[in-house]
Amino acid sequence: MRDQVAPGGPAERRLTTKETAEVLGVKPETVYAYVSRGQLSSRREAGGRGSTFDAAEVEALARRNRRDGGGGSGSGGELSVRTRITLIDQDRYYFRGVDATELAARHTYEEVAEWLWTGELRSGAAFTAPEASVAVARRAVDALPEHTGPTDRLRVAAIAAAAADPLRFDLSEDAVLGTARILIPTLVAALPPVPYGGHRDPDRGPLARRLWARLSGRPADEASTRVLDTALALLADHDLAASTLAVRVAASARAHAYAAVSAGLGVIEGPLHGAASGLAHRLLLEVLDRGSAGPVIAEELRDGRRIPGLGHRLYTGEDPRARALFALLADVPRAAPALAAARDVVATTARHAPLHANVDLALAVFTASAGMDATAGETIFAVARTAGWIAHALEEYGERPLRMRPSGQYVGPRPPRPLP
Repeated sequence: MRDQVAPGGPAERRLTTKETAEVLGVKPETVYAYVSRGQLSSRREAGGRGSTFDAAEVEALARRNRRDGGGGSGSGGELSVRTRITLIDQDRYYFRGVDATELAARHTYEEVAEWLWTGELRSGAAFTAPEASVAVARRAVDALPEHTGPTDRLRVAAIAAAAADPLRFDLSEDAVLGTARILIPTLVAALPPVPYGGHRDPDRGPLARRLWARLSGRPADEASTRVLDTALALLADHDLAASTLAVRVAASARAHAYAAVSAGLGVIEGPLHGAASGLAHRLLLEVLDRGSAGPVIAEELRDGRRIPGLGHRLYTGEDPRARALFALLADVPRAAPALAAARDVVATTARHAPLHANVDLALAVFTASAGMDATAGETIFAVARTAGWIAHALEEYGERPLRMRPSGQYVGPRPPRPLP
């Protein structure tokens, strides 16, 4: 059973379930738990009575378990999910094999979204929402308290749009793509425009310009709109971030696309994810107000707080998304003070820790210089990442249902115990 030859392919070592369990040092039922979590793939051979497993894949998992201390008694190491969408490697990241920063520099957010969803570039792709969908979402958002945050507004808009779509449970690829092309512009249109006489028609034009009207009271110049559109494209996906994992769990349970996006929106409100740029925004404003990063950084460190906008666990150097946005912001004259403040923050912090700028700091430079609220970065992140969430939901709909079910490692008192 160990050596089989696939038709037309090279020799491939296949292991039985028993052999796989022996290599991993676990029980046979645990092998299938690995399969359900996406850490192993199985294949039922023609005429065979059981599943077989790729020996190289099994041995790689065994090495990971030994390195992470996963062993047979643990939960099997970190959750690993096969994906064709985003690769992060050596301080660069790629969308379906194409350098994401180059893609964002040459194509609009809508075109990048289409690439993530279909693997095809639709030149001139533009997202518009039916008036009925927008009207329902706006009524729901308008009913919220005035102090409601942007992510809450977007989540309510997504739920309202779902309630207005009787075909939302159609999970076929064409139906989900149709939902995606409507949902993203609906989310933007549901947000109230910032009052300003120069926003002649905030519901027309490119998506980035429509979003600008919801974030800034200043007129949208070409350079600033380009920065916003590029930021949306750069942030469209970033592998299995916490919110994306939540989306895949929802999709694994066959939640419809609106619900899957809502799951992602529920996660990004944390200060360590989508809301991180707001902290960096406030930091930059304080640096600008005080004229130097030195005293501001000193107070943050004295209070034991992490400096927002610096460092990323997936990049050893500067976040490539930050690098791309900083380059564009250098061509926006009114961004110069905030850009200088960000460089001051990086240089000051580097005296005691080798931390580089991440995309949250770059977003903060943009939002602070554009006269936007501190929560604007969170809104940009949420709208942008909706494209990636849809891509991951589509991918997950093609997998076995309910496979995203890790096993808990119980560490409580051993039963049986007497009734309390």
